[in-house]
Amino acid sequence: MGKPALLIIDMQNDFVLEGKPLKVAGAPAVIPKIQAVLAEFRKRSLPVIHVLRVHRADGSDVEIIRKELFGRQPFAVAGTAGAAVIDELEPRKGEVVLEKTRMSAFIGTELDLVLRTLGVSTLFVCGIQTPNCIRTTVFDGIAYNYPVVLIDDATGAASEEIHRANVRDMQNIGVRIAKAVEIPGILG
Repeated sequence: MGKPALLIIDMQNDFVLEGKPLKVAGAPAVIPKIQAVLAEFRKRSLPVIHVLRVHRADGSDVEIIRKELFGRQPFAVAGTAGAAVIDELEPRKGEVVLEKTRMSAFIGTELDLVLRTLGVSTLFVCGIQTPNCIRTTVFDGIAYNYPVVLIDDATGAASEEIHRANVRDMQNIGVRIAKAVEIPGILG
């Protein structure tokens, strides 16, 4: 398998907490599963990368499909509590915090460089939301030749139906699908 890294995608206040602009319905349910996987990576001193969507206050870096939404209700604005990682998953010293402005954690970021510098050869992916940021990151990871393990029950979407359909698509292109409870055995 090579050296693994854990990518925790968009587990931020504006996407997880009640009443926030882009709360993903499935986010609260995945927190305990992500905590369990995160504990395993920390126990083994393996790389953890917290991937955060962060935008300028003026919205000049928001993608075209979300400009109108951002204009009505800004989200994940740099320096705000909404852009911060939820308390339950707070990054520790030595963990990478990587900001992105697009769905994929690879687009316009130094993610590939960080992974290669750390000697990472396999990605374990969890967070929100399955059809958007998770899926694009997984597909781009494959394009960069990283084997990917999607942690199914540590990944959430707006509905279980949406989540299942996207997991099936990722599995069909060769992504390994695992449950949080299986991660210790996979890591060895």
